[in-house]
Amino acid sequence: MHFLDQAKIFLKSGAGGPGAVSFRREKYIEYGGPDGGNGGKGGDIVFEAVQGLNTLIDFRYAQHFKAARGGHGMGKDRTGPGAKDLVIEVPVGTQILSEDREDVLADFTEVGQRVTFLEGGLGGRGNASYKSATNRAPRQHQPGEPGEEMWVWLRLKLLADVGLVGLPNAGKSTFINAVSNARAKVGHYAFTTLIPKLGVVRHKGREFVLADIPGLIEGAADGAGIGDRFLGHIERCRVLIHLIDIAGEDPAQAMRVVREELAAYGAGLEDKPQLVALNKLDLADAELGAAFADELRTAGADEVFTVSGATGEGIEPLLDAVLTYLPDRTATETNAAEIEESEEDGDEWSPI
Repeated sequence: MHFLDQAKIFLKSGAGGPGAVSFRREKYIEYGGPDGGNGGKGGDIVFEAVQGLNTLIDFRYAQHFKAARGGHGMGKDRTGPGAKDLVIEVPVGTQILSEDREDVLADFTEVGQRVTFLEGGLGGRGNASYKSATNRAPRQHQPGEPGEEMWVWLRLKLLADVGLVGLPNAGKSTFINAVSNARAKVGHYAFTTLIPKLGVVRHKGREFVLADIPGLIEGAADGAGIGDRFLGHIERCRVLIHLIDIAGEDPAQAMRVVREELAAYGAGLEDKPQLVALNKLDLADAELGAAFADELRTAGADEVFTVSGATGEGIEPLLDAVLTYLPDRTATETNAAEIEESEEDGDEWSPI
């Protein structure tokens, strides 16, 4: 499945149905009169966050969404049928932005969250509603109210508890494969990861979601490399794991580059807790690892872990530290508990 995290779409709610102009005509009934019913309400545009979606790719091929208009009013005081709402399903983590991308109009953070985004127009009045003592045969009626319409941007920010950052070739893909159920592509070249990857980590009876994003290079905020657009997917994370290649030319400079790019992006990323991990310990001896760890602490790292994604060495203490930044129950664990409860009640559930 292709990954798409931004899409521009057009929305239009349904117009209300027009009221009817009708007069009662029945044999053997002496007095007729107006009996035109009101029009039906137009359909609303409703967004719903659903389980099982993790990309906005569907909105590349369908970009215009228009709800149906309400039914016409009818004689015999019959109101026109209201139109069905148009429900648009989006992944959890989707934000709806204004056309200029300046305002967040809706933010979907939970499965099942629904927002009525555009209201359908009300139905027009039929001529029966205009009847009065002085206007016994009205012929006026109302057209239905028009629907609302607008262009919006959809932006997906993956929901993850922990984010994985670092320069290209820091070993992030190997790391996420080692600690989670992810199957990220691994290669001996820069930018192996081109789109964000998610994995569920299970450690000491706890579960949390780990997000891996493409590597950052100096100048990413100005468009160098893949740029920094994927940093939006770690904005919701509680803690970041900063992987640094122990075999790189200058680990301290690598740390500074990534931190500067996080600060240039903004959105509070530079203020998030960072666990610095010297990766690829299998390519260096313990003495070199300790020396680089001291250098990183001098450069501003609070705590430094030495790990190897390839062999698993040192990963357990790092994951222990991650758990200290997470709440008593993460969203992943909450969803798992809800799934178990639904299965006990006999409800059906479809996995992601």
